[in-house]
Amino acid sequence: MNKRASLRLTIVYDNYPYQEKLETDWGFSCFIQGLEKNILFDTGTHGQILLSNMDRLDIQPDEVDLVILSHNHRDHTGGLEALLEQNSNIQLWLPAFFPSSLKDGARKKGAEVVEVDRFQKICEGAYTTGVVEGWIKEQSLILKDTSGLIVITGCAHPRIIKILTLIKEQIKQDIYLVLGGFHLAGFDKREIKDIIAAFRSLGVKKVGPCHCSGDETRNYFAEEYKTNFLQLGVGAEVKIR
Repeated sequence: MNKRASLRLTIVYDNYPYQEKLETDWGFSCFIQGLEKNILFDTGTHGQILLSNMDRLDIQPDEVDLVILSHNHRDHTGGLEALLEQNSNIQLWLPAFFPSSLKDGARKKGAEVVEVDRFQKICEGAYTTGVVEGWIKEQSLILKDTSGLIVITGCAHPRIIKILTLIKEQIKQDIYLVLGGFHLAGFDKREIKDIIAAFRSLGVKKVGPCHCSGDETRNYFAEEYKTNFLQLGVGAEVKIR
């Protein structure tokens, strides 16, 4: 990673609003710049919305070097086909358990498919957790920065604290920021408060729950983290350094 470059994370697909000019829809996608490669983490539900939001954010499909899919739900994979029609010269990192139809379809369009099962380096400054077991298996993205680790989750189906605990075991660094879907909508107040306390005990400095995290979850995290809470939605940009 170029040490002079700052990391820039842009939410290009989300069901929470942020920029009025962009379309909200159930799903998640985040574009990461400032590493050796430009990464699109998840692709939302509808390709037309993904490409439209990217265009309005002045992000061109051919700027995407890598696509990482967290898990096999349409609100995270649905925009892939439309993106590959615009740029097939990408590496596609996905859990090995994904259906062969999706893998073969991506290969036919020209993408290089990398099947993930374990923790590994993706490119300089970026790592996958590998497949984290749970009621729905999933991978998350880890970015290394001088500020600490940045963790991006799709839905955190295996449970967010389990994911963060594994990351702390995999990489012995402090966690600076966790953002994405925490999958806590509908959880009761006590459980959410316990999860927030676990974030604190793990040393997480900043949080940005969006997508499937739930309104109450966002409110409780905002109360606890105050200025270190990031109000995210489609079009929100996070600059590190």
